[in-house]
Amino acid sequence: MDSNGKKNNIATKVITIVVSIIVILLVVVAVTGYSYFKAGLKPLAPNSHQRIEVKVPVGSTSKQIGAILEQKKVVKSGFVFDYYVKSKKIANFKAGYYELKPSMTLGQIAHNLQKGGSSEPISSGRLLIREGVTAETIAKTVAQSTRFSQKDFLKLLNDPKFIGELQKKYPDLLTSDVQSKNVRYRLEGYLYPATYTINKKLTLQQLVEEMVAKTDQELKPYYGKIKQQKKSVQAVLTLASLVEREGNNAQDRAKIAGVFENRLAQKMKLQTDISVLYALNKHKENVSYKDLEVDSPYNLYKNNGIGPGPFNNPSIASVKAVLAPQQRDQDYLYFFADIKTGKVYYSQTYDQHQAIIDKVDAKNN
Repeated sequence: MDSNGKKNNIATKVITIVVSIIVILLVVVAVTGYSYFKAGLKPLAPNSHQRIEVKVPVGSTSKQIGAILEQKKVVKSGFVFDYYVKSKKIANFKAGYYELKPSMTLGQIAHNLQKGGSSEPISSGRLLIREGVTAETIAKTVAQSTRFSQKDFLKLLNDPKFIGELQKKYPDLLTSDVQSKNVRYRLEGYLYPATYTINKKLTLQQLVEEMVAKTDQELKPYYGKIKQQKKSVQAVLTLASLVEREGNNAQDRAKIAGVFENRLAQKMKLQTDISVLYALNKHKENVSYKDLEVDSPYNLYKNNGIGPGPFNNPSIASVKAVLAPQQRDQDYLYFFADIKTGKVYYSQTYDQHQAIIDKVDAKNN
């Protein structure tokens, strides 16, 4: 083979190698691009509850909006958002302030942008506190939905100066609470379950006071009855917190309140798993025999009475049940709830109680 033929072969090999490298790079870029695009179509944080305020200026293009959403960490890719809305022919986005979540799909975000936002910065949000949740659960919810930390929220619930100021404002509500000993969180039970409005000017102290004020508002019609029954607000809310978790409806809550009153009258231990779980400060499906031995004033398997204070933050419905317990004359001392059906069975003796448990277990297994 002459020198020209050798040169041609070498040139051909070089070209082949270069083309191969280019093809490989194109494939890598294509695969990477596809993966990037596919990831960009999914929510940035599917399980997030965070709410992010986003401002869309007047005259913004979908490309500009995508860049804003990416910068605010609402979407993974502004480019993908722009492509998505154009491919779906989604337009007519309106200027304004929006509250968006990184758990939203691109479709949900686009739909919100079509509906229109606020003409002013969104200075408020909503904080939902559910019935029967503990102070620690509320603290987590607050941390997820506001700028306040879980640690600071819980610390404030035991702040002596803050508690003293609240007692002066709400003496009927908090006097018996302040006098109680060995409570984990002084304001446990006094953070009323409701929906609260959060704004940028709101302080943590104002938020907690609003919850306490709501409890005072709900209890005001019942302070007279509580005194008439020679009970303290602390005692009523403590029993109500147990009733809240044990009963699923108004009728059963009132009957369960009657069972608790009957046991207290006979100086029997209440022996409720709710108290053990609070004493353990753990979330468990089942309570073990070892758990029943936990050393805590909240453990009502080991201690008589109702414990130092509320085990959660009950609704007014459970307070009503405690103030008007039903069927005490039936002398019920035990109750058992069928987890599958929700039906609650009541018994006068331990033997009857155990027989019901065995029957329900046999039916469910």
